[in-house]
Order: sequence, then C-alpha cells, then structure tokens
Amino acid sequence: MFKRSRALATVARISLVTAVAVGLAGPSFAETLQEAIALAYRTNPTLQQQRANQRALDEVVPQARAGLRPEVSVSGSASYSRSQGGGLGTIESDTGGASIDLSQTLYSGGRIARGIDAATANVLSGRESLRAIEQQVLASVIQAYVDVQRDVEILRIREANVAVLRRQLDESNARFEVGEITRTDVSQSEARLAQSEADLAGAQAQLSVSRAAYAAVVGQAPANLEAPPVLPGIPNDFEVALDIGLAENPGITAAQYDLQAAEARHAQAKSAFLPTARATASYGGSGDLTDFDLADRTSFQAGASVSFPLFTGGLNRSQEVQALEQANAAQIEIERQRRSVLQDVSSAYAQVISTASQLTAGQSGVRAATVAAEGVRQEQQVGLRTTLDVLNGELELRNAEINLASARRNQYVAQAQLLAAMGRLGARELDPSIELYDPATNGDRVNLRGALPWDGLIETLDRIAAPPVTSATDTEDAPIDTQLKSEIVQTVPSGAN
Repeated sequence: MFKRSRALATVARISLVTAVAVGLAGPSFAETLQEAIALAYRTNPTLQQQRANQRALDEVVPQARAGLRPEVSVSGSASYSRSQGGGLGTIESDTGGASIDLSQTLYSGGRIARGIDAATANVLSGRESLRAIEQQVLASVIQAYVDVQRDVEILRIREANVAVLRRQLDESNARFEVGEITRTDVSQSEARLAQSEADLAGAQAQLSVSRAAYAAVVGQAPANLEAPPVLPGIPNDFEVALDIGLAENPGITAAQYDLQAAEARHAQAKSAFLPTARATASYGGSGDLTDFDLADRTSFQAGASVSFPLFTGGLNRSQEVQALEQANAAQIEIERQRRSVLQDVSSAYAQVISTASQLTAGQSGVRAATVAAEGVRQEQQVGLRTTLDVLNGELELRNAEINLASARRNQYVAQAQLLAAMGRLGARELDPSIELYDPATNGDRVNLRGALPWDGLIETLDRIAAPPVTSATDTEDAPIDTQLKSEIVQTVPSGAN
C-alpha cells in the first residue's frame, strides 16, 4: 500500500511539473473561468477527499439502524475428557456441539431511535461541511485564475517598460554624442534600465509561482485565460448580504445540525435509565464426535427478557450530564459561527467597496499618467524637460498600470470572498451548466442497507415513551444581538458594485 501511494505521489509530481512547464511555454488555446471551475470541481484532491469522508460518514446511519435488526450467531464447541480411578478404569469421551442463536431488541427506551436521530443529523452536518470545502476550493480557483491574469499583465507591462527604456538609453547615447546632454543623463537612463530588467525578472518569477498555484488547485496549467465573467449575486446592501450569510452560510447550518445531533445524544443518554426488552431463540445439538453425529441431543429454546438498571455506580448519570454539556457546547458554537459570519461578511463587503474605489482611481490614474508621460516626452524634445523627467514619467505610468491590474484582481477576489461568506459561492451559482455532485445520492443509497420488513415497527415501538429531545439551553436559535448587528451595519458603507 505504501509503495502504491508513493508511486501515485510520484506520478502526481511529474504531472504537476509537466503542467507548469507546458503553461510556461505559452499554449495558444483559450480557457475560461467556468472551464477551470468545472475541472477543479471534478478533480481537485481536497474536494475529492472531503467527498470520500462524507461517504464514510453516511455509513453511521445504517450502523445506527442496525440496532433495529436481529443478531444471529453460530457457535460450535468440541471437548475431550479422560478420567481414571474408582475401579472403572480409564474413561474417555469426545463430545461436540453446535448452536445457532438469535436475539432481537424489542424496546431500548429510545436508545436506538435517538441514535438514528443523532446519526442523521451528523450526516446533514457533514454535507454542510462538504459545501464549505467546496466553496473554499472554488474561491482558490478564482484567486489562482485572476492571479495568473494579473501577473501576465504585469509581465507585459514590465516587458514594454524595458523596451521603452532601451530606446530611451539609445536616444540618450545619441544625444550625448552630439553634446545635447551630459554623461549624468546617460547614467540615469542606464540605472533605470537595469532596475527595469530586475523588475522584469521578478515579474517572470511571480508568474511562474502563480502558474504553479493554478496547476495545483485546477489540475492543469493555465492557458490563455479569458476575462472572467461578472460574479452573480453581489448585493448592493450590506444588511442584505448579512441576512443571507446568517441564513445560508454552511458553518452556521453545520453547527445547527451538530446541535441536533448533540441533543439526540443527550436524549439517548437519558434512555439508559429505562428498561430494555429482548426476544431470544436458540437451537443446537450435541453428540459424540467419534461418529460426528450432533443430533444425539437437540434442543430449542425461545424466550423474552426485560432488564431494568437499578444501580450503575453513577455511570448513567455521568454520561447524561456529559451529553448535556456537549449539547450546551454545540449551542454556543452556533453563536460563535454567527459572529464569525458577521465578521467575514463585514470584512468582505468592506473590501468590495474599497477595491471598487481603488479600481476607479486606478483607471483615472492610468489615463492621467499616460497623458503626462506623453507630454513630458514631447516637452523634452523642445528642451523643456530633462531626461530624468522623462524617466520619472515612464515610471509613474508603469506603476499606475500595475496598480490598475492589481486593483482588478483585488476587486474580483473580494467579490468571491463576499459570496463565500454569504454561502453562495457554489458550483451551480458560478456555472449553471456544471454537473453537480449530490452527496444525498450516496446517503439515500446506504441508509436502508440491510433493512428488514419489521424495522419500522421496532423503531415505532422504541420511540414510545422515549426521552424527548430538549433544547440544550434556553437560548436555542436566539437571534444575534440586535445592537451589535446595528453597530456593525453603521460602520460599513453601502454600494457593493
């Protein structure tokens, strides 16, 4: 198994290196964000691992329902005895026996039924955790996608800047030879060109890093990436975003299901104080092994038993208190998740507003820097500007272009983070045509595995007089502090788009 895992890891490393190398070679075919999302949705190992974990979690329901069904076992025995004395000489005997035993729980005080409730809630919580992992992976795909786009644009800007500065250096050398400028002007041009070449090398390295990150999360090297589409469902009002997050964020819904499971386990712990009824049956035979005839003595037994715990040394009470405190902790976790959503939605919404302003400023900055750089070049030709003025103008223009590329990337990532905080960064929202993975399909398939016709009857009997599921605290499903929410709303500006 270890050798197989190591071989798979080696193949994965080779594939990733190959993908990055192919990406650096600059493929000619175009790729869209939807294609990247679809590929990652099918092949991302983090997502596949979580899906496997969820399928494993689905098994807790049939395991809990197994208590409704009979237990059947077969046993066999063989013995040899030898005795001497008493004037009887030596007596030897070989005996053997075999039996089949059946035991069916008729009533457990709700222990089985509440166990089924807890298992079902755990499965539903796991599905929400899977949805959260899906959002994290898709957010990583979006970030990797726009990171590559940003770095490709920055590389183009750096390459253009090197070309401009080389022409500027050639022009400075020519003007120096005719005595129009001094050696200082030439040195300034050389220094700016050297710095620009260093910046170009850094941009190339950063693009390689971004391509590798893209290949890791998507599963293939980036091609010529097309402009990403507008992300759907970005709200213009912070309160709307917050209300959606509090209702749909998978962290909150998972915590709510965890509370249901904890309360069911608390009720299950209380069922230990109630009686248990079982029906049993046994059929077997025994005989001399010399002729291997086990039918010499056969017997059949059937009966029913009821047991009632009188004293367990405090075990049952301790387990009940433990389950209650675990339910209290699960209740508190819901409030923690709500506050976390408050923070995440607030931060993401503020970033959306901020990056929108930065994008507008960046566009204005590029327009102004372009006009200024062109004006300085023309004024240098008539002797009104120095070489340093031209170099500074070019530097300001390139910085403005880089800032604009970064602002576009930052705005898109901020919008994706806002959707994730709201719980709406799913594959279906990003690409309606994608073939979704439905975790309920496997759950529905395994839930009734091994079912018998009387399962429903036994479960109904077990729920009679079973301990009810009660709230862990008096604050279950209590709304978030209205004052806290109001204070946060006042600090966040409106207008996300």
